[in-house]
Amino acid sequence: MERWKAFLPILIAVIIALIGAFAANKWLKKQAIVKGKPTIGETAQIAVAKVDLPWGTKLTSEALTSARFIKNSLPTGYFTDLAALNNRVLLSPVSRNEPILESRLAPVSIATGGVSAVIPSGKRAIAVKGDKVIGLSGLIQPGNRVDVLFSITNPETQTEITKIVLQDILVLAANTQIEKGKKEGEAAPVDVYTLEVTPEDGEKLALAATQGRLQFALRNPMDLEMVVTRGATIPDTLGMLYIPGNKKSPEPMATRGPSAVHESEVTIINGSKATVVKHAL
Repeated sequence: MERWKAFLPILIAVIIALIGAFAANKWLKKQAIVKGKPTIGETAQIAVAKVDLPWGTKLTSEALTSARFIKNSLPTGYFTDLAALNNRVLLSPVSRNEPILESRLAPVSIATGGVSAVIPSGKRAIAVKGDKVIGLSGLIQPGNRVDVLFSITNPETQTEITKIVLQDILVLAANTQIEKGKKEGEAAPVDVYTLEVTPEDGEKLALAATQGRLQFALRNPMDLEMVVTRGATIPDTLGMLYIPGNKKSPEPMATRGPSAVHESEVTIINGSKATVVKHAL
């Protein structure tokens, strides 16, 4: 009996140690699980687009909804009150479920949507008629940038020339409208392109649209280079000509001597109009 009494304190100490180790191990595992979980942080219920919204849209309650976002992930200028966005106008497109930010909106004083709301100060919007060729078969869309080419017959020399008259012009809209045909009851679709221009460029575009034919050249949005061209004429386009009766390879006109200069006439038929153009060979 005396022997068991001597071992009793040791046994009690071992039991206490085991209980302590078990409790400590359990606590450490719990701490590891807590540390492994990401901290969500404070959230906010903010205004987002219910559907994809194009620029120029006048916002209404039907176009908006709310969604919960982590505050730390949001840029400045978000809205928590949907009513504060009523009648505001978008300056740039907003995708579905994307937050509505102040930087995407026109000033509060602008309450009219559409193209007029997104035209910057000093610019104008002007529309020109076109077709599927001018619009690259539908490839030209709002937001694209284009160069405008102008083709006309010089009234003095009766020669045709094509020249780039405007460069890096923003396309604001591309629509199709129905116009009355020449015959009664006849209707035909007409493509209309609205471009953003300066007042001076607007004058050039209006003149070109009434005096000749327009053509658009689609630009890469990252290409900001402005080029200077002389314009293309028929002799320039033909470039190198064969001398009649000469089967050798053509030589550039600029390399020929005075003795090799000849004249050749080319008749250009445009509908019912025939134009004779003389070329130096």
